[in-house]
Amino acid sequence: MTEESSVFRGPQGPLGLLHSQDVESLRPALRSGLKELRLSMSDQQIELILRYVGLLNKWGGVYNLTAIKGSDQILVQHVLDCLSIVNPLKDRIGSAAHILDVGSGAGLPAVMIAIACPSMQVVALDAVAKKMAFVQQTALQLGLKNLVAKHARIENIESNDFDLVVSRAFASLTDFIEGTKGALKEGGIWLAMKGRVPSDEIEVLPKGFVVREVETLLVPGMFAERCLVWIARNPDVKSG
Repeated sequence: MTEESSVFRGPQGPLGLLHSQDVESLRPALRSGLKELRLSMSDQQIELILRYVGLLNKWGGVYNLTAIKGSDQILVQHVLDCLSIVNPLKDRIGSAAHILDVGSGAGLPAVMIAIACPSMQVVALDAVAKKMAFVQQTALQLGLKNLVAKHARIENIESNDFDLVVSRAFASLTDFIEGTKGALKEGGIWLAMKGRVPSDEIEVLPKGFVVREVETLLVPGMFAERCLVWIARNPDVKSG
């Protein structure tokens, strides 16, 4: 265990697995949200999601993991928002893939992908050590063997075997692509989670890259605009 991760030890061991009545009360809303998203989850997966909500609600403000306060807001603004990409993800790359989540923060969307898609291998990457310590301890406590946290900057990524690189409001599309193009395998794809359609960013996309689709999302309980921008290398143009 790293020095940073030790701060997350609680009375039930690292982090603590027992979630509060406040979190338990979210179970109906979570089930309803999953139904709206057309996601089928086992009772075990639902329990893991609720445990994550409890952990983030407990430690989020203390260690600056998220600006969102309250378990009910975490459920909508983080959990359901991230779960909304699961079906589009499966439609694009199948149920088994190697995924890199850049600027993952508290593990979003990495943790939700790992829970919802146990056949996918997920790497959460962030330059802030305490955030990756939280994600790694979360993976250990929730038994998510398909999730790994990596404390590093994007320019130091060494692997180039990812099927998909995802970011959630991490950077401009250009910075996102330029910073991670060495991590994506041939034929791989980028997925940027955005609010409004980033038309200005799309217009200045670097040479050699093309937007395959801009997909509108409807997140249960969220009234803000959300979309997915799917980007690939343009095989007809040589990029730098």
